[in-house]
Amino acid sequence: MGANTAENTNLRLKAVLDILAESVWAGTSLNAGEVLAEAIARVPFNDHEAELLSGGIPRGHKTLTSASAKLVKAGWLVKGRSGWTIPEDGLRATVAFPDVAAFAAALDAGTPVPADVPVPTAPPVKPAAKKAATKRAAAKKAAPDEVAEPKVAAAKVSAPKARAAAAKAEPAAKKSPRKAPSKAAAPAVETVPQPDAVAVAGDFNTILGAPEDWAPQYDEAQMEFNPLVQVWTLTADLPAGHYTYKIALNRSWDENYGAFGARDGANHELNHDGGPVTITYNHVTRDIVVG
Repeated sequence: MGANTAENTNLRLKAVLDILAESVWAGTSLNAGEVLAEAIARVPFNDHEAELLSGGIPRGHKTLTSASAKLVKAGWLVKGRSGWTIPEDGLRATVAFPDVAAFAAALDAGTPVPADVPVPTAPPVKPAAKKAATKRAAAKKAAPDEVAEPKVAAAKVSAPKARAAAAKAEPAAKKSPRKAPSKAAAPAVETVPQPDAVAVAGDFNTILGAPEDWAPQYDEAQMEFNPLVQVWTLTADLPAGHYTYKIALNRSWDENYGAFGARDGANHELNHDGGPVTITYNHVTRDIVVG
């Protein structure tokens, strides 16, 4: 563990690359949540980092997810629709900058990996880390595939048509011959700029009836906007299982939000017991509520 949060964050960023490199050579795949959890397990939070923020998220976790953008900028990490992957430059960085001081300096300065550093042919891991990766692979192989169930019919989006509901809910204002409306009266709803479309794009889009998963372009993944409360909602009936997803705007991946509202952040995760589930998105705060 480092002397402060900055050093700890650099240690965890280096651990992220090490973990992804180990998964490449072990033949396993890890989602973003698993990578972050393992990095935190290797470099535990200090008391300050363990403090919970307003959303119930440890300070150190949010710091790490935000700092991971530096790995992307350096070209050492790719955040894709199916999770995080490590490109060749990221693999080379694990051996080009073996100690955390050199690693952090290169990351902050934008120093490229020296051209003469080859892509490692084996993960630069300690025996204990390699054993842990093998154990994870065995556990995944032994675990039953809870999500591999027959696809159900397209889920019904129970949120009412927003504009129709708004028109029906608000009767025409009656004019009063006795008293004019107060100039100081505030509007019933404070409107804020919203995207043209918001999708829940994840590994359950085919269950919703879309042709493919991680597909923000299809109608089946779109959320309904409620102008009365300024939020987007999608309700679906999902089989029991573990799901991951992101919020994607305007039917593309150009602007998307993951865990803790971070742009291009880690996938949201949903452990679902089966049955109806409602996902609500607030574009002002980027918050997700699942109920």
